[in-house]
Amino acid sequence: MSKAFVKDDDADDGGGTLADPELEAILRSGGRNYVTPAGHERLRAELDRLLNLERPEAVAAAAGRLRDIDQRIRFLSRRLEAAEIVDPSRQDGGQVLFGATVTVETEDGTERTYRIVGIDEADAADGRISWVSPVARALLGARLGDLVTLRTPRGESEVEVVRITYR
Repeated sequence: MSKAFVKDDDADDGGGTLADPELEAILRSGGRNYVTPAGHERLRAELDRLLNLERPEAVAAAAGRLRDIDQRIRFLSRRLEAAEIVDPSRQDGGQVLFGATVTVETEDGTERTYRIVGIDEADAADGRISWVSPVARALLGARLGDLVTLRTPRGESEVEVVRITYR
């Protein structure tokens, strides 16, 4: 899967930019930052940790990075202000919606599983894809047994939705 579908930590300049400008544009235009309860907790915990760097030894250790820390605090604060927590366990299990774990079967019989999560929670290596990624957009709204065309860097492929679960 392309790194354009996920947050790219290597491309992050400390100010919280995303690899895909489309994702940042959603938030700049007043869009909501959909996030699972677990994702919200991770953002909140990181912000709390950065805000509590008041111990002298922590400040001394971070002295060379204060500007980066301030940028990250502003970034996390903006993300949390725009956060709209969506509890996957409350979603309709018969349809692919935010928070769904979706298993699809490719034309050659291979199964792939994706979990549709918030922008800040995406991790392609772990199967978590952002709700604004092309794969998630194609899957959103699908039901069990539906055929869906996925457009990926490898080209187009038709897959069948074989399992939808919510944690």
